[in-house]
Amino acid sequence: MVGYGFAGSIFHAPLITATPGLHLRTIVSQNPVKVRADFPDVSVAADLATALADPNIDLVVIATPNALHAPQAHAALAAGKHVIVDKPFAVTLDEARSVAAHAAQVNRVLSVYQNRRWDGDFLTVRRLIAEGGLGAVRHFESHFDRFRLALRSRWREQAQPGSGLWFDLGSHLLDQALQLFGRPQAIYADFAMHRERSEAVDYFHVLLRYSDLRAILHASALVVEGRLRFAVHGTAGSFVKYGLDGQEASLKAGLRPGGIGWGEDANPGVFTPGEGSPSPVLAEPGDYPRYYAEIRDCINGHGPNPVPPSQALETMEILMIAIQSAAERREIAC
Repeated sequence: MVGYGFAGSIFHAPLITATPGLHLRTIVSQNPVKVRADFPDVSVAADLATALADPNIDLVVIATPNALHAPQAHAALAAGKHVIVDKPFAVTLDEARSVAAHAAQVNRVLSVYQNRRWDGDFLTVRRLIAEGGLGAVRHFESHFDRFRLALRSRWREQAQPGSGLWFDLGSHLLDQALQLFGRPQAIYADFAMHRERSEAVDYFHVLLRYSDLRAILHASALVVEGRLRFAVHGTAGSFVKYGLDGQEASLKAGLRPGGIGWGEDANPGVFTPGEGSPSPVLAEPGDYPRYYAEIRDCINGHGPNPVPPSQALETMEILMIAIQSAAERREIAC
């Protein structure tokens, strides 16, 4: 694994070590004390080249700042390794396409880490739509709001390529919408920097236009109350969910992925039919461990890539169209 910041230490390392059939051998980090405190049996490499020279490493997980994704992915593929890149894949569409082409050329598995496909609330929304109880969906909202007034000294909030909420949370919300509804006809995006002295986007409101559906993706760093997560309105009823999937909070608390009660949601959301009374839904459990289990199976030839390059490239393409839309203040066809 390359990088031991937030993504590496909270998401990737715990999930890798909890997956039967995977062994975390080396972490590339400039902070060996932190790594060894958490994983005393894992070796620490000061640079990527040292790790790539190890013939016992089959898979490289890139959990570094977004601007490093493409060059590090190319280096790993050139060394004959399978590669996972943390979202959003790269900072430009050309970079993402180049990495995908390289993986195909050397016949190695390339996947982009979209763990929120296994959020329990998203899995619940997907099930409800598939079951047809909502009827034909006409209005969909996906929010990821927080209250973080103070700026943090980290690359995600600095003026550099790949920073800001749209690259960070927007890539998740967009990927989920594409999984549910496919490619939109057009997109309109509005970005802002609402916090004092903000250097990167900390607010977005994006409309995906389909022929008979409008999907809204929204995130802000200045939302204290409400915290709507999903609102799905169809011709037969509505589903509304507040609060975030709890797996990230569990990982931050040091809980072991996949243990008893993992992924359970105490606030599963409410379904209201067109005629009748509101009722809580049966929530799907969140399942972040599933991503790495499917990666293991894919590398061993026993299943599909859970997030293949074709899907990651489409997400990246529309992510960049949204940036153009916000800059030009107009709707752009997809």
